[in-house]
Amino acid sequence: MRRLSSFNITGLILGYAFLYIPILTVVILSFNESMLVTTWTRFTLKWYRSLLENEGLIDAVFASLKIATMTATLAVILGTLAAVTMVRFGAFKGRTLFSGLISAPLIMPDIMTGLAMLMMFVSTEQLIGWPSHRGVMTIAIAHITLATAYVYLIIQARLSDFDRSVEEAAQDLGARPTKVFLVITLPMIAPSLISGWLLAFALSLDDLVIASFLSGPGATTLPMLIFSSIRLGVSPEINALASIIVFIISIGVLIAGLITWRRQR
Repeated sequence: MRRLSSFNITGLILGYAFLYIPILTVVILSFNESMLVTTWTRFTLKWYRSLLENEGLIDAVFASLKIATMTATLAVILGTLAAVTMVRFGAFKGRTLFSGLISAPLIMPDIMTGLAMLMMFVSTEQLIGWPSHRGVMTIAIAHITLATAYVYLIIQARLSDFDRSVEEAAQDLGARPTKVFLVITLPMIAPSLISGWLLAFALSLDDLVIASFLSGPGATTLPMLIFSSIRLGVSPEINALASIIVFIISIGVLIAGLITWRRQR
């Protein structure tokens, strides 16, 4: 086994430090009694108690989770259907246009996407009266449009390398195409579906620009709330919330690592 040089080790340490020291700093400051990030006074848990009493922050968290869940679920469904269409149906009329429409959100700046979606919703409200107001639904629709493109790329890559002999064997045994897709294809591409779902969830949860265009009263997402309060300084309650999110993600990564390690053994 080739050993790492001192240069590689130094670069690795600096890279991990650049990534994780800011996160560790946020976690440490969430236990600081002082509101000032430059002054450490003593250890306390009061910001976690204050977080539970902050209704505005809690509402923003649940709104973001609701939008992200809707986005990830529908993006996986639409992205999978689009990938199956592009990979399995070969050449068809309008294929190039269809492919361009799916991939367009990937290269469009977020500010252009948000502005375009805002103008569309304003126009439809004037024409048919929908949506009556901008909020969770309008943000979710915009996020689904963006996330579907990412999910499509992941599923398309998996289907392109898919061994279709298993599907053909099932069809030879009398299984209908729909049953083959549900029983054979979907379980075999399940890791890609999960990856696409998680990516879409993270994209939606992290979005600020598009949500700022399409939000309305009572539909403030967590990134919007944090960005609006940053002018007055980051509240320790935000640090406490970030620490909780880091803890949950760390547990998920640890569980995934243990499962992978057991499978390899």
